[in-house]
Amino acid sequence: MITSTSIRKAALIAALLAVPGLHAAEVAGVKVADTVRVGSSDLVLNGAGLRSKFFIKVYVGALYVGQKATTSAAIYDSPQPRRMVMRMMRELDSDALNSALDDGLKNNNTPTEMAGLKTQADQLGAIMKGIGKAREGDTITIDFSADGVAVSQNGEARGKVAGAGFAKALLKVWLGDEPVDASLKKALLGS
Repeated sequence: MITSTSIRKAALIAALLAVPGLHAAEVAGVKVADTVRVGSSDLVLNGAGLRSKFFIKVYVGALYVGQKATTSAAIYDSPQPRRMVMRMMRELDSDALNSALDDGLKNNNTPTEMAGLKTQADQLGAIMKGIGKAREGDTITIDFSADGVAVSQNGEARGKVAGAGFAKALLKVWLGDEPVDASLKKALLGS
């Protein structure tokens, strides 16, 4: 029997489902959460997109921030926590992961900046090599803060690299003038 209460409940559910932003985004078949909690901070999805190389799907990237922004500088200059989540779409070994991040750092920071970041870049390289092989479906998370960066794989902490300057330099891998993937950069910026 259909009652006025069941009709109201159905209407409420339909209205909630129609409100944008209440359900997760989906990129290349991967569901992306609208919010995440990092420490004591709730972060919102700034944007998500697909990283591909030579038409091969590499990972779905999602960028979370304290307050949405449409410019790269607003994100990497922010003192608030930020998170980059990479959901692997294919298997990658640690050398490929490390090489991609290292190339991204070199492409988006001057040689003088890179000289000042050498120790931290080496620390990140050691963390990435410690991950070994990232398999399809694995999630690699990089948290950015005023203290530096923290790397996790499938929710397990893998290591930290100190330095707010390094956090900014690493964010430029995705948001700098020479991003790892221009279409991914646009997607991360919500374009």
